[in-house]
Amino acid sequence: MVILKSPEEIEKMSLSCLIVARTLDYLRDKIKPGITTRTIDQLVESFIRDHEALPAFKGYRGYPASICASVNEEIIHGIPNNRELEDGDILGIDLGVYKDGFYGDAAFTFPIGEIDQEAERLLRVTEESLYLGIENARAGKRVSDISHSIQTHIESNGFSVVRAFVGHGIGRNLHEDPQIPNFGLPGRGARLQPGMTLAIEPMVNEGGHEVVILEDGWTAVTMDGRRSAHFEHTVLVTADKPVILTKTNEKDYII
Repeated sequence: MVILKSPEEIEKMSLSCLIVARTLDYLRDKIKPGITTRTIDQLVESFIRDHEALPAFKGYRGYPASICASVNEEIIHGIPNNRELEDGDILGIDLGVYKDGFYGDAAFTFPIGEIDQEAERLLRVTEESLYLGIENARAGKRVSDISHSIQTHIESNGFSVVRAFVGHGIGRNLHEDPQIPNFGLPGRGARLQPGMTLAIEPMVNEGGHEVVILEDGWTAVTMDGRRSAHFEHTVLVTADKPVILTKTNEKDYII
């Protein structure tokens, strides 16, 4: 069941989303070669708690960390560890915040030092697909209009969209209806209405879309070992244009 949010609920949820955005901004000059993903996780948890909120992922279904930190061929749900990031890596950070009964959720893939041209293109095209999806998150359209716009852009650039994981509604629960695949024909699924809050999150592979889950039970990697990128925003559907709740005024593109 899709849950529409009242103006009062949206106001509360916006605060959780703002903390998510500020956390990602806080990380931008700290993520560089030599830092470990465990250190990034600790920085994030401290930052969120300093804002009198909780890291939403920690403990969720037993997940052991505050962020998902996915390096190179890792798609999502990478568990932070003592691996030092190296020049040329790409790092997807997915994080959520819980405050005053509501969740916010966003992801960003960071280049580590100097990355090669294909990695730059992967990140750029994936981020572009997110914004194309958001552009279609308009009242009167259907969920698969978001999905189709993402898939079309990704595949026209020679990459593939992950099928095994999808975007979702969000609000009082971290995962709510509707599910938002990153693939599919247009004009299908739930009709979008003002008050819907959606986490739109294309996950895009350099090679094939197939996924393998590692023995830790969480980390999803590409079956062919090629790299993957992940971008996400929490978005409010309104009677007018969509509103990105997990965005500050700072520049979003980094490439």
